[in-house]
Amino acid sequence: MCVALSCMSTLTIRVPESLKRELARLSKKSGQSAGEIVRESLRRCMALEGFSRLRERTVPRAEAHGCLTDEDVFRDPT
Repeated sequence: MCVALSCMSTLTIRVPESLKRELARLSKKSGQSAGEIVRESLRRCMALEGFSRLRERTVPRAEAHGCLTDEDVFRDPT
C-alpha cells in the first residue's frame, strides 16, 4: 500500500526585497504562513483570469440578446 503524504510541489519565484518584506509583515499580522498567502493569491488571480475569459465570450452574446446592464439580467422575461 502506498500513501501519499503530500500532493504539493515546489515553485521558486524571484520577488523584490520590498515585496518579500511586505509578505512577511502580512504573514505575521494574519497568522498565515507566507506560502498560504501566496497560494491563495495565486488561486484568486487564476480565478479572476478565468472569469475574465468567460466574460469575453459571453458579453457579446448577452448584448445581442439585449442584456446590457445588471438590471437586464434580472428583468422578468415575460
